[in-house]
Amino acid sequence: MDYLGIDLSCAIGSLKDGNFPPKDCLLPLISKLLGYAIVAASTTVKLPQILKIVNHKSVRGLSLIAFELEVVGYTIALAYCLHNGLPFSAYGELVFLLIQALILVAVIYYYSKPVGITTWIRALLYCAVAPTILAGRIDPILFEALYASQHAIFFFARVPQIWKNFSNKSTGELSFLTCLMNVAGSLVRVFTSLQEKAPAMGILFLLYSHILERFLYT
Repeated sequence: MDYLGIDLSCAIGSLKDGNFPPKDCLLPLISKLLGYAIVAASTTVKLPQILKIVNHKSVRGLSLIAFELEVVGYTIALAYCLHNGLPFSAYGELVFLLIQALILVAVIYYYSKPVGITTWIRALLYCAVAPTILAGRIDPILFEALYASQHAIFFFARVPQIWKNFSNKSTGELSFLTCLMNVAGSLVRVFTSLQEKAPAMGILFLLYSHILERFLYT
């Protein structure tokens, strides 16, 4: 019995026989369910941050480059998962996170008027290159290099915000709820990545991104 890519036959068969499902049967099932739970939760992860900016009409204490780098990282990660045919439960949240990240950057641009010419150049460059990356129309070696670089991109995406928090002695308009949801999602994704046999570098990213997210509020 298969539903949304989840094989229920093993668990149901064990229960029908009056036995508790074995570990080899139960862990993949839990992983799939958690994977889809992350995807569902990801649809609102950045909403608190967007609403906080809109309600306060301020981007005080927020690092624009940090959020722009997040967009780049999400784009590369999503393109890699699509190109390698991973199950939707293993990467689905990237779709919604990328959409929300783009909206968030647009909102920051709006409330950061006037926006400098270099910012517009970065935005136009992304719009020109992103479709090609998402379509996988680049050299396979370059694709692997980009995927490897996205871990560094996510790392450096958090450094400017951490430094800004430290310098200002305040988190400004940074949303605690969004941060908390990111941490929770990262922890759960560690487990699902191990079960889905995701690349080891992806798991390492999840671990250090969780640690860095904590530093945002210390």
